[in-house]
Amino acid sequence: MKFHDRLLASTAEERAALLATPIIQGTLRGEVSAPAYLAFLAEAYHHVRHTAPLLAACKEALPSRLAWLAPELDHYIAEETGHDEWILDDVAACDGDAPAVRHGRPQPATELMVAYAYDTIARGNPVGFFGMVLVLEGTSVALALHAADRIQAALGLPDNAFSYLRSHGELDREHTAHFARLMNLLDDPDDQRAVIHAAKMFYRLYGDVFRSLPLPLARHAAEEALA
Repeated sequence: MKFHDRLLASTAEERAALLATPIIQGTLRGEVSAPAYLAFLAEAYHHVRHTAPLLAACKEALPSRLAWLAPELDHYIAEETGHDEWILDDVAACDGDAPAVRHGRPQPATELMVAYAYDTIARGNPVGFFGMVLVLEGTSVALALHAADRIQAALGLPDNAFSYLRSHGELDREHTAHFARLMNLLDDPDDQRAVIHAAKMFYRLYGDVFRSLPLPLARHAAEEALA
């Protein structure tokens, strides 16, 4: 079995647990609210703004035997730079307070996920960072475009309120095959174990980010209480 296939198989349980979080399942059923979407965008901003710096840190920490990954990380950096600004544009298009998001602090779950990413690079095996890439890109491919359609249909928001979800979903589809090729080139067992371990952790940590968001059903409960 190629390593990428083994990586997916080894993390299937954690991936299922992430996808089962109430806010994700509710959104896919069309149970959404503007506060929940704005909260999602705020937390997305606070981890996406670290994507390029994390990629750069990973590149700097690579051992010589993994130097062949450096150009690949440069490619990722070029494609990921500026995505945090997309998110702030989406916040503004939803009549949210983009400056408050920019200058605010993330929820603890988001802060912990970002901190773990930096720690993986600095204290562990830096190639483990690709576990985070698997989780974020894989989840985006599985959910982003569908979720954007559901949220827009429910809330009547303009197209320009979904630049992050729609553009990122399409871009991550293009990245999937590239990521699989890179993972299949990792032939060191310690590197493979590092990616699997990190992916399991990031599925849990990213799930905690979603669990920290306000449930969209709260909007319906408030409406019923006022009726």
